[in-house]
Amino acid sequence: MLSVAEAFSITQQNLLSLPDKTISLIDAQGRVLREPVSADRDFPPFDRVAMDGIAIRFADYKARKRQFRVVGIQRAGQPQHTLQEPDTCLEVMTGAMLPIGVDTVIRYEDIRITDGVASVMIEDVEPGQHIHNQATDRRAGDELLPVGTYLGPSELAVAASVGQVNVMVTALPRIALISTGDELVDIGDTPLPYQIRRSNTYMLRAALASLGIQASLHHIVDDEAILTERLATLLADHDMLILSGGVSAGKADFVPDVLASLGVQKHFHKIEQRPGKPLWFGTTPEKAVFALPGNPVSTILCAYRYVLPYLRASLGLTPAPLRYAQLAEPVTFRPPVTYFLSVRLTSEPNGQTTAHPLPGSGSADFANLLAANAFMELPADRSEFSAGESFQVWETL
Repeated sequence: MLSVAEAFSITQQNLLSLPDKTISLIDAQGRVLREPVSADRDFPPFDRVAMDGIAIRFADYKARKRQFRVVGIQRAGQPQHTLQEPDTCLEVMTGAMLPIGVDTVIRYEDIRITDGVASVMIEDVEPGQHIHNQATDRRAGDELLPVGTYLGPSELAVAASVGQVNVMVTALPRIALISTGDELVDIGDTPLPYQIRRSNTYMLRAALASLGIQASLHHIVDDEAILTERLATLLADHDMLILSGGVSAGKADFVPDVLASLGVQKHFHKIEQRPGKPLWFGTTPEKAVFALPGNPVSTILCAYRYVLPYLRASLGLTPAPLRYAQLAEPVTFRPPVTYFLSVRLTSEPNGQTTAHPLPGSGSADFANLLAANAFMELPADRSEFSAGESFQVWETL
């Protein structure tokens, strides 16, 4: 069997090749940019007033002038005014063009205006103060958003500011989420004593939505012929299949053999980890398939440890930042495999993140899913883990 690191590396070496797509900026939240966005003019495009107040010639102030007759007002959005006479000033608003003939702005807080005359109440006026000079931030043609940028609120604002009505992004993959098993019924049905309602695909769909992906839901019974027919159709219509169940060693676990018969090349099946040992991963030249164990804790662990990082990389996103936490209490785990411990993370006043281990009854334990918000990855070469030690965690938020 492969180690966790080996299995993860294999998935990252066999990413989906997704096409580019041009979409409206309005629909681009959470997408990944596939062409750079550049400044169409200087940032700011003019010498910009940075404070509400008055604009003066510093030479007048330097000549010990402390009173300036107000001769007009320059508002944001108006054409540029001109100050022509000495010992005068213009009232100016934040965001306005700096008027011609002035070079210094004094805040309203530092002046008093009486009968149309502004009196300066401070002694520390500096030339050029409170002016955001043209091209201070960027020059026309400078790259603002490189390829691979995640388009969040700030990035969308930058794109809008340079008139980017449409943007080219990575197309989202078409993904089918497939539950298997005769014991599963729809969530609206009343299960018989030997049945349970389908839940894993709903969890997976919610997890994929964090990447902006809207996956379709499907269910297939434990019949090899039906499974082969349905998977062939779904594989033809989607970029990626994510199955839940049917990958262990049971008599009705047909998934690995069916996928092989459909031409999906197996890269691995089974990892030295607990939970989630039977994870299966394979590809065709243009598609990918993850077959996850059916137990809920195994499913969610494999989704956050392998599937979501795989999709992030396929979309062109940088890996999520590594997170670490300190164990709140000692833990013992004997088998020589990587153990993913269900934990509840808390943030302490000193800035430390603490992981509180949660008792559970195995990978089918729904209670742990409700209480836990992360898995702590404990290495396979040890059995004893002490309180206060730090290990990597995978959040399931």
